[in-house]
Amino acid sequence: MKAPEPFEVLDIRKQFPILSRKVNEKNLIYFDNAATSQKPQCVIDALSDYYSRYNANIHRGIHTLAEEATLAYEASRHAVQEFISAAMVEEIIFTRGTTEGINLVAYSWGRQNIKAGDEILISEMEHHSNIVPWQILCQEKNAILKVIPVLDDGTLSMDDYQRLLNKKTKLVAIVQVSNALGTVNPVKEMISMAHQFGAKVLVDAAQSAVHLDIDVQDLDCDFFAFSGHKLYAPTGVGVLYGKKELLEAMPVFQGGGEMIREVSFELTTYNDLPYKYEAGTPNIADTIALKSALDFIKSIGKEQIRKHENELLDYATRQLEDIPGLKIIGKATEKVSLVSFILKNIHPHDVGVLLDHLGIALRTGHHCTQPLMKRFGIPGTIRASFALYNTKEEIDILVEGIYKSIKMLS
Repeated sequence: MKAPEPFEVLDIRKQFPILSRKVNEKNLIYFDNAATSQKPQCVIDALSDYYSRYNANIHRGIHTLAEEATLAYEASRHAVQEFISAAMVEEIIFTRGTTEGINLVAYSWGRQNIKAGDEILISEMEHHSNIVPWQILCQEKNAILKVIPVLDDGTLSMDDYQRLLNKKTKLVAIVQVSNALGTVNPVKEMISMAHQFGAKVLVDAAQSAVHLDIDVQDLDCDFFAFSGHKLYAPTGVGVLYGKKELLEAMPVFQGGGEMIREVSFELTTYNDLPYKYEAGTPNIADTIALKSALDFIKSIGKEQIRKHENELLDYATRQLEDIPGLKIIGKATEKVSLVSFILKNIHPHDVGVLLDHLGIALRTGHHCTQPLMKRFGIPGTIRASFALYNTKEEIDILVEGIYKSIKMLS
């Protein structure tokens, strides 16, 4: 495999057209990467190329355009298999994103396997997408939802996790990286602990797939869900990985074209994996462009990207900690390039509005983690999340903007 090119952030920035625009007459500074990343030109070109040259439906056509589209679509599936080190391509299910992947498991595996009195474990730091589907399932099945507490530093209480695990535990659904705190959870250890009780484990990898090296076989997770739009791919495409034996045993999620083998009014038989879970015309263009995003990441190298992002996180943390009245929420030793903070007596939304006037895009609010905000006794945080195209100079402008906000709002 070709060695990654040397990491030059200014050269990388040139590959992202949106970074050259101005917002409120200021150069755009984009620190909302945990919500969605910006897209490199190669991804934009992949979308344009599909619609310009070989737009056609896939799998069922025998004409040239259909065959070209099918080959490109399935090439993305093979790229994902390599990206997460899955054992076989049949284990890669394309979805609209992490949320749909989690709902697929809740609807299909959950309704088949969860019974009254069974227990599902989640954590206090979960995104709403990894809370609500399990609440619905527990209400329907009269099962019990239990919650692993978060400690003051933003890490999980592993002692409580050990205590909560028991023979009634049927599923652990856990986020690998917190979208609100940046905490990296010890999911490999948690999976091993859960398996000792016969429980299955779903990993929400919406935030981790872009930052961490992923090997689902090494993790030994049963399900693994992530979205394309957080790793430089388009919106509307995601992946659910599942162990083949589990996916084969689960009932179908949606009915329609492609997920069938044969249909009659008396009986329908279903398609093989992975098509069993991909009903109807899929999001062809965005799925094809997903491969371009994964190739882009590979061309730079996750190790180099991670080194740069960690430098940004360390620099931002030091700068922010020097600001009077600023408190960082989430101080885990193992974090990705994300920092959440609050300012004394100032609402996060007010800061967000003022920073936007300076061309700085970041996220304020509860980040779809309302239970976590309640645990810390705050309405929300100001969240700056960094990507491979961000710079220390941009962080300096952010810090200057925060000082201006404090002066104006105090």
